[in-house]
Amino acid sequence: MTDISGKVYVVVGASGALGSRIARSLAEQGATLTISGRSTETLDGLGIDGAHVVAADLREPDAARTVIAEAKAEHGRIDGVVNAAGVAAFGPVADIDDDTVDDLVLIDFLGPLRLLRAALGEIEEGGVIVGISAVLAEQPVAGMATYSAVKAAASTLYVAAAKEARRSKIRVVDVRPPHTETGLVDRAIAGDPPKMPEGLSPDTVADRVIAAITGGEREVASSDFG
Repeated sequence: MTDISGKVYVVVGASGALGSRIARSLAEQGATLTISGRSTETLDGLGIDGAHVVAADLREPDAARTVIAEAKAEHGRIDGVVNAAGVAAFGPVADIDDDTVDDLVLIDFLGPLRLLRAALGEIEEGGVIVGISAVLAEQPVAGMATYSAVKAAASTLYVAAAKEARRSKIRVVDVRPPHTETGLVDRAIAGDPPKMPEGLSPDTVADRVIAAITGGEREVASSDFG
């Protein structure tokens, strides 16, 4: 079991429905936090006492490195990183435009890659890095081909990086939740979502992420959500 109390965690995408719940849960269990998102005002509005706030946009090449560097400078160490940032886009692959593809790749793949690379250089031995990809990595969906592909790329990144990080005694965890009612589909950067069944609550997924951190898991497939 991994004890969260007294540890330093960085939560990226902390202003979102899922990231905010993960951040609050970590804080409630005694973690010291750096929280990051695009808006300082929104992050401050979360009301997480004592949280160190770093505004950053993962589309920017240096954003991930800046978040990790500022967290390390603030706390002197980093024991865990959770990436809950992401965007969604919908539409047939023949219709989706290049600007939308660029944003999907920048935020849902290059952002995680850059954050993972920065974190691996600073995180303490025995630490954990959690990436949240999606069930789409396992089950691609028509009308969401590009989005599915980017999520699959992120999932593959985490799974492969986990094998590399074992030498440094760092756990990299790929979490692939089923559709979750975060409101992300309603804020899609392009297109209209296909009809979907009711998803899991963000609380359920956040609790499962925390359980993976404390339980020493190395992968959480969509089927592990029950």
